[in-house]
Amino acid sequence: MSREFPIGLTPPDWLVRNLQPHRAPLNRSAMARAALAMSLPLAIGLAAGQPAYGALASMGALSGVISDTADAYRMRILNIAVPQLFGAVGVTLGSLVYGHGWYAVAAVTGVALLSGMISTIGAVASVSGLLLLLNAVIGAGLPLPGPWWLPPALMAGGGLLVLALALLAWPLRAGVPERASVAAAYRTVAALLAACGDPDAYIATRFDVTLALNQSYDLILAHRARHHGRSPELTRLLAQLNAITPVVEAAPAVHLSGRPLPPDIPEAVRHLAESIETGRTGPMPLPPLPAPGSETARAVDHALRHAAEVVTAPDVDPRGIDDRLGRPAALGIRTARAARGVALSANSWRYGLRLAVCIGIAQALVSLIPVPRSYWVALTITFVLKPDFGSVFSRALLRALGTVAGLVIAAAVLAEVPRGWWDVPVMLLLAPLIPALTPRGYGYQTAAITPVILLLSDILNHQGTALLLPRLLDSLMGCAIALIAGYLLWPESWHTRVGDRLADAVADTAGYVEAAFGPDTDPAARARMRRRLYRDLSTIRTEFQRALTEPPPTGRRAAAWWPLVVAVERIVDATTAAGVRVRHGARPPSAAEIDQVALQLRELSEGVRQAETLTAVRTHLTGPSGSVLEPLRQEVAAARAIATPH
Repeated sequence: MSREFPIGLTPPDWLVRNLQPHRAPLNRSAMARAALAMSLPLAIGLAAGQPAYGALASMGALSGVISDTADAYRMRILNIAVPQLFGAVGVTLGSLVYGHGWYAVAAVTGVALLSGMISTIGAVASVSGLLLLLNAVIGAGLPLPGPWWLPPALMAGGGLLVLALALLAWPLRAGVPERASVAAAYRTVAALLAACGDPDAYIATRFDVTLALNQSYDLILAHRARHHGRSPELTRLLAQLNAITPVVEAAPAVHLSGRPLPPDIPEAVRHLAESIETGRTGPMPLPPLPAPGSETARAVDHALRHAAEVVTAPDVDPRGIDDRLGRPAALGIRTARAARGVALSANSWRYGLRLAVCIGIAQALVSLIPVPRSYWVALTITFVLKPDFGSVFSRALLRALGTVAGLVIAAAVLAEVPRGWWDVPVMLLLAPLIPALTPRGYGYQTAAITPVILLLSDILNHQGTALLLPRLLDSLMGCAIALIAGYLLWPESWHTRVGDRLADAVADTAGYVEAAFGPDTDPAARARMRRRLYRDLSTIRTEFQRALTEPPPTGRRAAAWWPLVVAVERIVDATTAAGVRVRHGARPPSAAEIDQVALQLRELSEGVRQAETLTAVRTHLTGPSGSVLEPLRQEVAAARAIATPH
């Protein structure tokens, strides 16, 4: 349904993108876990005559609910348990400096620096850094009941309750998440083959394929690092995931030929996906496939039959499995690398300092000025200014709007619901809203979390509706500090990172062109290079979508890069397609042709890196008529013509 606005009142595109909810299915299991994990501690605390202890455990359960995002059971252990450890450290540090004035300011500011730096490591480290700072702010801003060790124990216990509920169905699970992930990757590849010849459908589906393969490889390789190849199930799944790579590589050649594939071929891939999901092996004939009549058709036929052999093989030798993205190192080695990378990375220091400056200002401000709910200013900044969570401007805007919406619910709860046992059914109703609304967007998540935290805060401090207006003022103050000290005063906020990342991708594409046709290039190395390129382009697309939510001029500058993003994706596709044709009978290009294309790409990369604006430039690449690189030369020339910086 379209909405019409009066002339002059049409909202800007960046505002519409910020407020538009994302589509996502309801995770009913996560909703049930949230309801039970957050209401049960309250009930136990009330029954024991210690409602404050129950509220602390429910706060820990809230952090566990926020971390409960993984499908695979093994990943849930990391996603929930590791952040709880950091959260316990944070609340301990915060409570030790509670009431110590400027010592508390210095301590929380130091924790903010560390939190921002470790957030650049990865997803689990990011949530761990968030809980480290979040709980440090709570410990330093609220008088917590009991001895110093009890609040961290209660909060960690609440988070571990979420983990216990998440693992409860592990022995009874109907399917293996890793297997389902590989099967889903096969289905997206089937959709890609069905979309060949249709430009719009192909581009959208190829992006889905990249996301599906990224998720599957990340999941399986992370687990395989812990099993060290001893798990036959993971070894088989990795072999099956590797086997679909030649099919993915053949898809661009089919698409560029302009001739759609027979429906039997995508159906055969779906047939393999079903076999993977059910774990079926042994003889399993594919549906009848048409006889190949060209290099492209032979590539598809050969890749599909190879995938079928791997999927149906009764046994898989782990020694013959090549990890296409590289085998992960041992946990200790990866930890040392991450620590060294954080300590030496300019980005991690910049993000950490950015967060520390804002938290330091907030803590100093509430130390000098009596603010009724002082800890909430820093708490707001913690959520808004997480540098890896998206646009600071967008999150500040959505935080303010979500807080207002959440206060409406909280006002009704605090005004009408008597304190005591009635808090338990109220929590049963409010807690499931957090996993239900979180995938819709940050503003919706804020609206769901706000009444829950206010209810728990009221149990601790007994202020009722008197804390509603201070909570709103604190949130607005935190958003203002984040916008001014964490956004407006940092030059990088006014420049989209799409250009720099795109320049890197173009330079890597030049190397890929050289490797794709080199006789000495290892096929596994070539596959890893191609996968890295598509992963980088996927990241650029995500960065582009994020930049579009920024107000002018940042959002407008980002939009100008989009034609070049698409052009680079087409160049990678054309390179992959040419390589597939050569490996299946086409005449290989000469070294001069390869050098010419690589040179043009490196010049384009350097220009993109140095440019503020893009201007079309005519480019003519010569080569023999009928060369396998002719489509690639056309794509490179088109990229230069679309947008060449000068």
